[in-house]
Amino acid sequence: MNPDPKLAELEAAIMGTVNTLGIGTMGFEGNTTLIGCKIGAINRLPASFFVSVAYDCWAFRRLGVRVNATTGAITQWQYRDPSSPIVPMADQAGFQRTGREIVLTAPFSEQDIRALKVGDVLLLNGRMFTGRDSVHTYLVKNDAPVDLRGAALYHCGPVAVKDGERWKMNAAGPTTSIREEPYQADVIRKFGVRAIIGKGGMGAKTLEALKECGAVYVSAIGGAAQFYARCIERVDGVSLFEFGVPEALWHLHVKDFPVIVTMDSHGNSLHKDVEAESAKALAALKS
Repeated sequence: MNPDPKLAELEAAIMGTVNTLGIGTMGFEGNTTLIGCKIGAINRLPASFFVSVAYDCWAFRRLGVRVNATTGAITQWQYRDPSSPIVPMADQAGFQRTGREIVLTAPFSEQDIRALKVGDVLLLNGRMFTGRDSVHTYLVKNDAPVDLRGAALYHCGPVAVKDGERWKMNAAGPTTSIREEPYQADVIRKFGVRAIIGKGGMGAKTLEALKECGAVYVSAIGGAAQFYARCIERVDGVSLFEFGVPEALWHLHVKDFPVIVTMDSHGNSLHKDVEAESAKALAALKS
């Protein structure tokens, strides 16, 4: 809580107002959109904006330590209340099925993809590829180093470590997809990608390509990076490693990877609908 009572009151007012917009967690509609608001003169992220929005991806990342230069022992943890013990993440037995999930195995056919609609919950299996900014920039200018026809392309910068001669994924959560909007439609058309995985949704250009080519955008849940890593059975390889671990094109083999269709091949977009409805609510607040 902000120690300044006036700022604390303003923070509470902002939260109360924002949570009337109906945007909801991850933009899926609902009454809780904002779970925290802090006002202060602080370091900015990203550096070019005066207002920072942490979209389910910055939790527990800001840690620091002081180290004894002689012994190497940690003498002090920073950015953390030492009186509050660290509670390990609860082990999850797995995705709780309802019986309504649709199980698909890559490579996906156009027929399978066009049968999907917004709101469908999928369990993806088989080959999956990661691709962030550097991969998309590369693909619009060059041939793909792997066959992407019928594939799922995951907007993800994983935490990968070498385990002997093989790679292992320790975290593999989605990154914000809208950054790839300038490239995504061209990549779908050029390489026959059938599923784009990410968070936050994409725009009109991508939606048109999904409709034209028979592809879908599916949302993975931000903040669930370790859960998704457990859905990766193995790493089959990596391309474009010169871009670095987070930006490389990783070849993954997944099992029961849960996602939700939020943009389908029929021109429907949950993100577009929620944006329109929340804009109405915002306009009403302004008036």
